[in-house]
Amino acid sequence: MNSEIRGKGGILIVDDEEGIRFSLGNIFSGEGYRVRTADSRQAALKEASDFMPDAVLLDIRLKGEDGLDVLKDIRKTVPEAVVIMITGYGSIGSSVQAIKEGASDYILKPIDRTAILDAVGKNIELKTLRTENSFLKSELRETRGVQTIDTVVTGVKDVIRVADRVKDTGASILITGESGSGKELLAQYIHYTSIRQERNFIGVNCAALSDSLLLSELFGHEKGSFTGAHEQRPGKFELADGGTLFLDEIGDMSLEIQAKILRVLEERNFERVGGIRSISVDVRVIAATNRDLEEFIREGRFRQDLYYRLKVISCHLPPLRERLDDIPLLVDGFIRKYRELYGKRITGIQPELIAKLQSHDWPGNIRELQNIINQAVLLCEGDIIMSFRGLDGIARKWTPSPIAEYTGKNEPYNLKTAVDQVTEKFEKGFIANVVKDFHGNKSKAAEAMGISRKTLTRKMMKYGIISAKGSQGYD
Repeated sequence: MNSEIRGKGGILIVDDEEGIRFSLGNIFSGEGYRVRTADSRQAALKEASDFMPDAVLLDIRLKGEDGLDVLKDIRKTVPEAVVIMITGYGSIGSSVQAIKEGASDYILKPIDRTAILDAVGKNIELKTLRTENSFLKSELRETRGVQTIDTVVTGVKDVIRVADRVKDTGASILITGESGSGKELLAQYIHYTSIRQERNFIGVNCAALSDSLLLSELFGHEKGSFTGAHEQRPGKFELADGGTLFLDEIGDMSLEIQAKILRVLEERNFERVGGIRSISVDVRVIAATNRDLEEFIREGRFRQDLYYRLKVISCHLPPLRERLDDIPLLVDGFIRKYRELYGKRITGIQPELIAKLQSHDWPGNIRELQNIINQAVLLCEGDIIMSFRGLDGIARKWTPSPIAEYTGKNEPYNLKTAVDQVTEKFEKGFIANVVKDFHGNKSKAAEAMGISRKTLTRKMMKYGIISAKGSQGYD
């Protein structure tokens, strides 16, 4: 039975009983998997070589064949495939030996539909994560030079120094910084240079999902727990067991989910959505945000107890405009990355362009720089990057943000902070003008503004219109 419908992955079913091959084939093809079957060692190896399945269901007892030998041959043919042994009660010992030989799991006969789907789904997802993590490890080494973050900026060196001191502990870490400043890269550095590096690094963007989807994403769900939950699915906490869970944009999480995260951090266990079984995990949590969480706490939008649970260790990454001396190092790393990706022979960049890059304000931070170098490498026709085509605005000097026109400061993108500062500036000018119109007579000015003389005097002192020592020129 061959089913080539595009779906979740490829399954090879190896069993000498036609009825089992048929029933399992129907189960998996019905769930969207591509399915092939084989009834012998020779047929299994041929299908494995042609089909390159994501998972193999292998009967421990094939007629005239030793299941362990077949397992070894399949592992040689498709080393990345998940192999799940099908066994009877009398062969459990052989199945345990099979796991020692490289099988991922075993399923007992009679085969339960839910159990086999859960085992295959979970193991394929873990296989995918291992592949992605292997790529990330390789990329981190290539772009950062033997798993290091290159910098000449003291502030960034201090951050790395702190990260190195705590990376082998299980302490939670909160990374703050503007969007695009490298928070996820720092989280990856901590994981891939720590004792957890061989386990999974799982990232979740908390701002990208609705509450219901985020709950399912983090904690998994049981079959039938909500509309569309056609099968049991492990969550990111479960998949990150023994490794690191990176919670990006933690400030965008609802209070309900914050409470559930707090419980996991405190008790190290949880239940899947719709489930009752408690699942224990050993997960190192690294959270990141570009929000002012302390302000969110004052506004009742973020739990203070969770904040301190996450902020056992805090690391703040400065924006790129405050680490312009790192631009040559970053540019060199991105050139190496993208010349390999596009098969270019670029050896460097004109020095004048580095100065041009260092004159930019970088509102998009490192992510913006990476995008610019990506385009420059892609469009470069020689060995040296000579220009940034279509990027004439790159020479823009750093200028105050629009809010500075009103507040004289560049940082307050928080609405409440900005409104307070704009209000204060307006109030100061308004009071000074009214008092001037009444020739320094505070009583008449206060009456005109509808406030008491005492309130007016206090505000004038606050804004430096008069000093606390006296009010010369005013009556």
